[in-house]
Amino acid sequence: MKLLVADKFEKVGVDGLKDLGCDVVLAPDVKAEDLAATIKEVNPKVLIVRSKKVNEAALGAGPALALVIRAGAGIDNIDVAAASRLGVFVSNCPGKNSIAVAELILGLLLSMDRRIPDQVAALRQGEWRKGEYAKARGLHGRTLGIVGLGQIGREVARRAQSFGMKVVAWSRNLTDQEADRLHIEYCETPLEVARLSDAISINVAGTAETKHLVNEEFLAALKPGAYVINTSRGTVVDEAALEKAVRERGIRAGLDVYQNEPSGNQGEFRPGIVAAPGVYGTHHVGASTDQAQVAIAHEVIRIVDAFMSTGSAPHCVNRLAKSAATHVLSVRHHNRPGVLAHVFRILHEAGVNVEEVESIAYHGAQAASARIHVAAPPTEQAFAAIRNGNADIISVDLTAVER
Repeated sequence: MKLLVADKFEKVGVDGLKDLGCDVVLAPDVKAEDLAATIKEVNPKVLIVRSKKVNEAALGAGPALALVIRAGAGIDNIDVAAASRLGVFVSNCPGKNSIAVAELILGLLLSMDRRIPDQVAALRQGEWRKGEYAKARGLHGRTLGIVGLGQIGREVARRAQSFGMKVVAWSRNLTDQEADRLHIEYCETPLEVARLSDAISINVAGTAETKHLVNEEFLAALKPGAYVINTSRGTVVDEAALEKAVRERGIRAGLDVYQNEPSGNQGEFRPGIVAAPGVYGTHHVGASTDQAQVAIAHEVIRIVDAFMSTGSAPHCVNRLAKSAATHVLSVRHHNRPGVLAHVFRILHEAGVNVEEVESIAYHGAQAASARIHVAAPPTEQAFAAIRNGNADIISVDLTAVER
């Protein structure tokens, strides 16, 4: 199976893919705008990317392309809707960078509280300003709010608790019982988290629902001088509103992500927010530790291995959550060629669409059972034609799908 790696990827991952018997083509420096041409030339079965943009033109450029793997957690750099239309699976590697991102969040929190980057800059300029930088609030006993208590949020909570901080949190699926188990305080809304927190970490996916979650209303709910950390996606924060809060209310911000980041690894970048005093920025490097990248590489290998052996992709994000099937046609038959072809031919002639198919062979492989999920029940005539039209069919049953 041919794979195209169109981004930087750990050597252990490349070696592992080759050990699976894959033909691995490396093109880590290909530009996003040239990706479609590269895919057309290579025609891979699987595409592996990290941050590279994968648009509809790229997804449709290679007829063999069946799976795109994002070597990371987020998938906003991939046109998932287009992939779904084109019949291309999209998988990611959730949770493998959680510790790396949590470590950066704590680093940003300490940097804001002790103004470590400012102190380094002053010393490098030959300035001794102990009187200024001896002023720090301290974290012990403070309240850290977490918006989005997924794997990253939970890693942050554990580390904050070890610092002696109280943790409050809101998450879409968080319950009082789960909050009690994690020794954190449950909040009903993100705004409640904002009102209670001395510092707040945003750890939600970048979606239409979370766009500008951190807006004027959210920022107004914060205590004056509170700390805001965003390592999720730049779209989650209204940067103009945050910059205003930094300048007018003494809010400090630790940012690893931005609204309009450069697409490459180098380039000029001058958004107003990063120049504001009290803003501590990093270069979207939350997941960029050796440990995280090795863990992600091993997960990519596992996904490819499963795809090669079963045809299904672990962590697939664009598989239909709920089938449109209304009925299941169960066909027990002798395990011989032509049986399913006969069934599908009758369904085709009857205008009945097949949504999903499961086929299981019994011990000894002399008999098998096919469960065919259909979008409508076949007519009595079609049902009879299926049951009686092939001598290898043992039985046929039709059941409605429970809704």
